[in-house]
Parts: sequence; C-alpha cells; structure tokens
Amino acid sequence: MAVYDLEEQEQLDELKTWWKQYGNLLTGAVVAVSVVLVGWQGWNWWQRDQGIQAAAVFAAVERAAGEHDAKKAREATGELIDKFSRTPYAAMAVLVSARLQVEAGDTKTAKLQLGWTVDNARDGEIRDLARLRLATVLFAENAYEEALKQLASDPVAPFSARYAEVRGDILAAQEKHGEAKAAYQQALSNLVETQKSPGADQSRGQYHDLLQLKVETIGSNKP
Repeated sequence: MAVYDLEEQEQLDELKTWWKQYGNLLTGAVVAVSVVLVGWQGWNWWQRDQGIQAAAVFAAVERAAGEHDAKKAREATGELIDKFSRTPYAAMAVLVSARLQVEAGDTKTAKLQLGWTVDNARDGEIRDLARLRLATVLFAENAYEEALKQLASDPVAPFSARYAEVRGDILAAQEKHGEAKAAYQQALSNLVETQKSPGADQSRGQYHDLLQLKVETIGSNKP
C-alpha cells in the first residue's frame, strides 16, 4: 500500500510540475477556443436574425408590387438597403421596385436603386440583370453612351444574348448600322450557345426569330 501511495505521489508531483509549465498556456487556449465558438454562434444567430427581418421587409416590397404601389415599394426597398444591405433581399427588392418606379415615371429613383445593385450585389446574375435594366432605362432616356457603358462587361451566360441585343438597339438608334448588325449577330450566336448548355430552355424560338429579323432589317440600311 505504501508503494502504491508513493507511486501516486510521484504522479501527482509530475502533474503539478507539468501544470506549472503548461497550465497557463492550456487555460489560454481553452479560453480562446471558447471565445471563437461563442463568437461564431453569435455571428450565425445575427445572420439568421438579419435574414428573418429582411425577408419580412422584402415581403412588403412584393405586396407593394402586387398593389402597383411604387411609393411603398420605394420605401421598403430603401429600408432594406439601409438596414439589411448584406442580405440578398436588398438586391432582389431593387429589381422589383425599380420596375414599379419606371412604370410610375420615377426613373431617377429607378436608376439610383439599380446603380446601387450594380455596385453592391454579391450574386453575379442579380448584378448583371440590374446592369441590363439600368442600360434599358438609360437607353429610353437617350443616354446612349451611358447605356453602352453598362453593357461593356461580359455578363453571365443567360444574359449574354440580351446584352448584345440591347447593345444593337442602342447602336441602331445612333444610326451605326454596321455595328448594330454585328451586335445582333452576336446576340444570335450567344442565344444558340446558351441553348446548347445542359438544362437550357429550348422554347425560345420566337426570340431567335426576333433577333434574326433585326439582323435582316438592319442589314437593309446603309452602314
């Protein structure tokens, strides 16, 4: 029994010595890991809470769209941009609201909202769609060069044909018929390539015919 007690005492002494050397380091590591875990959980909770609140405001934007109430849509979208800009709901709300603003004749607000989305949206498709819609608003205001600047970057594949088509429309309005025809031909080519991709929508025959008509029509004009 004495031998056993002696062995226990030796182990205890070794443990005390080890703790003196490494105890503070171990405690610090445990505390650091705990802080990281608590911070991570807090961040996840904050993101979930932000998402829930943002979804509620986005629902108000959708209701406003259903009621064709541009004012309510503008106000709710502004709240999303101000308070929940890091969520995807802000950028999606802009796409809904900007259409209503244009219909109401408030193109100034539409351009501001779409410009914000072009600069801040994290989703590439939403950003490219906002850029396309901003270009069409500018085109309608005869701001041709500004509209073309919005279409200068290559979009994600689903919008490549529309980008080229709108670019062709702007060039045609500027009576740059040769460049417009090239843009329409590019739109046709982009559409064909998009339809080759797996899962692509194959029911776009009418759009193909429209682009082909634009190519033939612009071709009858002098460059």
